Parts: sequence; structure tokens; C-alpha cells
Amino acid sequence: MVAAGRERDLEARDREHRFAAVGLVADDDDGVSAAGGGVADVRGRCSRGEPLVDLGLAEAERGCRLAGAQQRAREDGVGLHALRAESRPELAGLRTALGSQRTKLVRLSRCRLGVSDEDQSHRGVNDSLASMAGYRYVVADVFTDTPLTGNQLAVFTDARGIPEERLQDLAREMSFSETTFVYPPEADGHVKMRIFTPSEELPFAGHPTLGTAFVLAGPMQLVEIRLETARGTIPVQLEREGARIVFGRMAQPAPAIAPFERAAELQAYLGVESRLPVEQYDNGVQHTFVAFDSPDRVAALLLESKPLLELGIHGVSCFAREDGHWKTRVFVPGVGVDEDPATGSAAGPLALHLARHGEVEFGEEIEIVQGVEIDRPSRLYACAHSPERIEVGGSAVIVARGEFRL
Repeated sequence: MVAAGRERDLEARDREHRFAAVGLVADDDDGVSAAGGGVADVRGRCSRGEPLVDLGLAEAERGCRLAGAQQRAREDGVGLHALRAESRPELAGLRTALGSQRTKLVRLSRCRLGVSDEDQSHRGVNDSLASMAGYRYVVADVFTDTPLTGNQLAVFTDARGIPEERLQDLAREMSFSETTFVYPPEADGHVKMRIFTPSEELPFAGHPTLGTAFVLAGPMQLVEIRLETARGTIPVQLEREGARIVFGRMAQPAPAIAPFERAAELQAYLGVESRLPVEQYDNGVQHTFVAFDSPDRVAALLLESKPLLELGIHGVSCFAREDGHWKTRVFVPGVGVDEDPATGSAAGPLALHLARHGEVEFGEEIEIVQGVEIDRPSRLYACAHSPERIEVGGSAVIVARGEFRL
């Protein structure tokens, strides 16, 4: 019994270490990298509630590696090292101008210098700020390599301190299609991930999975990250150019497939007769697929959520072939999203739908263009190797970092 208890403790510690190596780093500006094979180990938390970690590196190795964002900051002249490059008279003038309001410098684990929180320098003005919980997040644009396009995603990279009742509130406040919250793993993943739309929690979704993989795997130099979801553990393979992730490819849950019972009413509302059977696929999110004969007719759609909801539509994907790719528009009224800029959970089933009905071969990758009509152009890649093996890929870019104080 003692041995069994010790084995459970070791398993729990292994899960914590996997999370420490990925999820405990609030974002890739924290300068933590496991490239040398070290395992990040939690040593405490600093004033914001962010983790202080020890990478387990030998003394000679410490400080010899920088996370990608930290290196970019050095190249761009951002950070405390930039102050060191200023002339002494200019620094003296700066100190004089700031006077007693100068921000204090504090020591962080594995960092020689760091800047104290903004609330620390104002405690005399408003002591209540010090007692507020800080929840840090990263914003990524997903299924694009161009900032301010694609599908927006907020990733709360260490959600352990967020009260359960705050999760939906935060997702509603972000008002993106989805927001993810990262926790220590419970099974065979690096982390556990929960996915929320502005109105509800989802068991799985595509762009949150890919975006979270980009956010977490970036500073850790991983080539594969495994994300636990309510629909199982999703592996995401990552491709890099140097230290930068440029592409990710996720395996998706096999969807359940059924005819859509109100297909005639749906086609009448859309004003189209589908070229393929109108069927519903469910891999965690339900999508009904309608094949148009022209991409122009897809582009011209003006749909309202209420009639779709009355037809029992959770999500509908309207698509047509266009110049070597597939043009799609996806409306997801069932989760409060009028039109989605990029829908990974629909991209995989679309590839399967096309393969099942002879439009493409099994094993053939398709390219999907989405989000153009709402000024968030996105590009997705999907392949149905078989009904049970489906992959969806694309790029993502990190565009912002922030913190909620509640």
C-alpha cells in the first residue's frame, strides 16, 4: 500500500513537472526554456502570483539560453539592458525627474533584475490593489501568420487560482469566439485545457487548441505538445524556423455523423440546393454542412442567428470550391457566435465530408479560406486520412499580453 501511494505521488509529481515545463510560465517573456533538457520546477510565486521556477540546469548552463521573446526584446532594445546602454548623464537626469516615485527593482528567480508590479509602487495610494488577484493571459490570432487577422484567442496560461465562477465571466469579458484556461495535466498530456465561448464551455474546439499550443510550446522548444480536453488528449505537432513556431498540425477527435433532419427547411432559408447531402458532424461542436455551387453565393450570404436556432442549428458551414481551395463561412449561433473567422472544429469534418462524397481523395489535404467577409481572413489546412484519422493545421501569431486584476 505504501508503494502504491508512492507511485501515485510520483505520477502526480510527473504531471506537475510537465505543467511546470509548459503551463506555469505565464508567457514566453518570462525567459524560461527547457531546451537543455531541464525540467522546470516550481520554487515559489512572486508578487503577481506568477511562478518562480528552477529549470534544473547545471550552474554552468544557467543564463546561457534565452526564450525567443526575450531575445527579440534584446534585439529591439527593449528591457532593462536598454537602460544600461544609455549615457550616465541621461540616467542621472531620469533619476532626478522621477525622484521618490522611481519604480523599485526587485530580484526574480533566475533573473538578476526585474521591475516591481505597478501596484507595489502605489501601495501608499491604494492598498487594496495589493490584495487583488492577478490573472495573466496571452492573445493570439489563429489560422493566420498576419497579426490582426485570423481568429482571436485568449489563453490564461495558469488558471489554477481563478475561481470556477469567474471562468465564464472572463470569457464573456474577452468576447472572442473562444478563451482557454490552462491547468496541470490529469492524464497523458503536458497540460489540461478548458475552452469557453462567451456563453458556454466546449469539450473541444479547433482554433483554441492550435492557438494554445503556439502560446505554450513557444518558449519551451517543444516539437509536440499534448493538450488534454474533454474529448481526449489532442497532440499538436509543431514546425519551426529557428526558434519560431511557424505551423502546427493537430489530430482531431473522430466526429459522429448523421443526416440533418430539417435539411429541406435549412436549404430553403439559405436559398440553395446543396450539391452534397446535408449532414451533421459532431466532434465536440456540431456543424451542419451545406455545399454551394458558387463561392460568390457563399460570399453573399446574410444570415441571422434566430432562424438558424429555430431550425435546431448549432453551427452551419456553407462552402464552395474556389481556385484550388475551399471558400467557407461558418455561423455558430448555438454558442453565441454569429460568424466565426476560422473554425478548426469544422475544417476537419469538412475534409471528411468531401472525401466521403468523392469531392477529394482520402489522404488529400485541402486548403480552406474563411473570415474574409468579416475582415478577419484566415487560412486552414485539413486532411481526412480516414474517418477515424483527421488532421487540421495552420499558423498563429501572438499579438498581446495582459492581466486582469479582480
